Amino acid sequence: MGSEVQINTAGDRVIERDAYVLEVRDLRVCYYTPAGPVRAVNGVSFFLRPGERLGLVGESGSGKSTTALSLMRLLHEPAIIEGGEVLLSGVDLLRLSEEEMRRTRFADIALIPQGAMNSLNPMMKIGEQLRDTVRAHRLTDSKIALDTHIHTVLESVDLRADIMEAYPHELSGGMKQRVCIAMSILLNPKVIIADEPTSALDVVVQRQVMETLGRVQKELGAAVILVGHDMGLMAQFVNRIGVMYGGKLVEVGPVRDIFKDPLHPYTQLLIGSLPTLQSKEMFKGIPGLTPSLLAPPSGCMFHPRCPKVMAHCSAEVPPLVEIKPDRWVACHLY
Repeated sequence: MGSEVQINTAGDRVIERDAYVLEVRDLRVCYYTPAGPVRAVNGVSFFLRPGERLGLVGESGSGKSTTALSLMRLLHEPAIIEGGEVLLSGVDLLRLSEEEMRRTRFADIALIPQGAMNSLNPMMKIGEQLRDTVRAHRLTDSKIALDTHIHTVLESVDLRADIMEAYPHELSGGMKQRVCIAMSILLNPKVIIADEPTSALDVVVQRQVMETLGRVQKELGAAVILVGHDMGLMAQFVNRIGVMYGGKLVEVGPVRDIFKDPLHPYTQLLIGSLPTLQSKEMFKGIPGLTPSLLAPPSGCMFHPRCPKVMAHCSAEVPPLVEIKPDRWVACHLY
C-alpha cells in the first residue's frame, strides 16, 4: 500500500506520490536472540500525508514501537533492519550514512519517546539539553538568539522560560513530557513520531499533553504518527488508524470508518472490548494469547484466536489489500 491512487477526469488511475511526506515500504526488522530470530516487524507498508495524524495500535508485542524506532533508526542490537524503504520526502532514510541520519533526526523527523522520565539526561539542566538539540544541527545561532527561540518554543507547549534552569527531577511528569514535545519541534520537522507519549501520566495530564501536541502540530503543519494501545485516545486524536498484529498491519483506514465498521476480526474484537456508558455487560477481552514471534503460527497470525477462522487461514498469509477507497485489510474474508 505504498501509493495513493486517485481517479482523474478520464477515469484513469493516477498515482500521486507527491501527496506523501512519508512512505514506508515492506519494512522488516528482526531481533536475533539466543532462542532464535524474532521477526518483530514483518513487511509493514503505509504512507503519511502532510499534516495527517496516523495512529498505530495493537496489543503489546505487535511491533508498534519497533516500527517507530526503525523510522528513526534508533534500534540497537540484537535488532537488525533487514529490508524495506523509509522514504521521507523521497529520501530513503535506511540508505543514509550515520552522520546524514544524525542530521536528519529532529530536523526532518523527530521522536517524542515513551516515558519522558527516562529520556532526559538527569545530570543536565533542561536548557542545556534543548540547546544541544539545536547546536547539533545549526552552528550559526548566537546564545541569545538560540535562547530566544527556545523560550518561544517552551511557551508554545505551555512551559515557562525559567524551567531552562531546572533539572529533570525538579519537574512533574507532565512537564517533562512537554519538554520532550518542545525538543521534538525545535527544528520544525516534517514528521513527529509520538511513541505512547502519555503512558505514565494520569488522565487529566494525558489530555493536556495531547491537546498541546495537537496544537503545536497544527502550527507547524507537521504530520504525526501516534503509537499506542489506547483506542479511545486514538479516536479523539488521529485521522487514520493502522492496526498491527504479530508484526504486520492487518487493517488501515480513516478513524471514523474503523470505529463504525471495523473489517478485520481482530479490529472488531479490539473495538468490542472498549467499555461504553450505554452497556453494563461484563468486560470483554480477546480470547487466547498473542502469538510467540519465535514460533509464529502458520498462515494468518490471528487465526488461532479468530472467531471467523476458515480452513485455509492456517495455510495462507493474507496480503494487505485495498478493498474500498482508503480501506485496507489483510483477511481472507475479503
